[in-house]
Amino acid sequence: MNHLTRTPVSASPAQLLADAKRPTHTPAGLVGDTPVLWIGEPFSAAGRGFWAKLEGHNPGGIKDRTALYMVGAARERGQLLPGARIVESTSGTLGLGLALAGAAFGHPVTVVSDPGMEPLMTGLLTAYGAEVDLVTTPHPDGGWQQARRDRVEEHLAQHPDAWCPDQYNNPDNVAAYAPLAHELVAQLGRIDTLVVAVGTGGHSAGIASVLRGFFPALRVVGVDTTGSTVFGQPAAPRLMRGLGSSIYPRNVAYDLFDEVHWVAAPEAVWAVRQLARHHYATGGWSVGAVALVARWLARVLPAEDRIVAVFPDGPQRYVGTVFDDAYCREHRLLGHLPASDPDEIAHPGDRTVTRWTRCTTVVDPLATGSTRELVGAAR
Repeated sequence: MNHLTRTPVSASPAQLLADAKRPTHTPAGLVGDTPVLWIGEPFSAAGRGFWAKLEGHNPGGIKDRTALYMVGAARERGQLLPGARIVESTSGTLGLGLALAGAAFGHPVTVVSDPGMEPLMTGLLTAYGAEVDLVTTPHPDGGWQQARRDRVEEHLAQHPDAWCPDQYNNPDNVAAYAPLAHELVAQLGRIDTLVVAVGTGGHSAGIASVLRGFFPALRVVGVDTTGSTVFGQPAAPRLMRGLGSSIYPRNVAYDLFDEVHWVAAPEAVWAVRQLARHHYATGGWSVGAVALVARWLARVLPAEDRIVAVFPDGPQRYVGTVFDDAYCREHRLLGHLPASDPDEIAHPGDRTVTRWTRCTTVVDPLATGSTRELVGAAR
């Protein structure tokens, strides 16, 4: 008796390629379609966890998206002339994105930063063709950020055809992140809680506003750093870069947030080192702060709640800081196991926070009075 043998039919080349990312012809084509990764045990409690959107898979990080979008939009409006110089203040990640946009669109780039920029980042920006200008003295009120912005104005005065994206107040910085939100919907289907770092306010506003359109009950949790003024705390020296601010960016959409957490540098360092060791997906200050908060939410919210944390970058630029034992010992960042739960305050003006702290009252400092008034009134 003859027996028929079934031979698996090989998929055609067209079928094999159907689900693959399209090949790119320019570096800008490498931006977007970043993966999501489940972060569970041992970082999170048994049976709990959250999804991490790994923006470090972009060439330079999450701000590649907004750099390309802001530059493209300015060119379309005629604000940025062909071949004109781009000048911007940044702690680093946007600088990489602007270097990419400059290469893609044919613009020289000047990045204004401060001594806190890592040597590795300075070297990368220079290698990518950007001019790096470091300010040497902080502004007496606005700190390094205001000093950098003042230097940008000097560059613009010297080069009348130059253009500054003004990431802190440019609405294009918000609009640029709609594709990221759409990727999350396509990848996860349903999202109940979004955890995002807040600095310029661009990616938090851009992602949250789009997701709220899909999921009206979405909980939005902002993550800031101690010493930042964004959510009504007084300014103080800040070691962490990439989140927080010494000024008041107008792109921060305060009405979107359900709560805010402030995280201290040692707590963020603990989190990123744990992620690196146990999940091989990590990053810098913002990643650590966001992951710490998402980890706690995964434990205290119902098990069915689907939590997404946006990881803005990868670990490469931090090899000389958060992943360097000598640096961490110098700044007393090691050996600080975060508390199981955040401290709680009822209002941002209640007191100055110095460790991981949560507040469910979110205020716009410029709409409610100065930081000094907020803190003083509560004493």
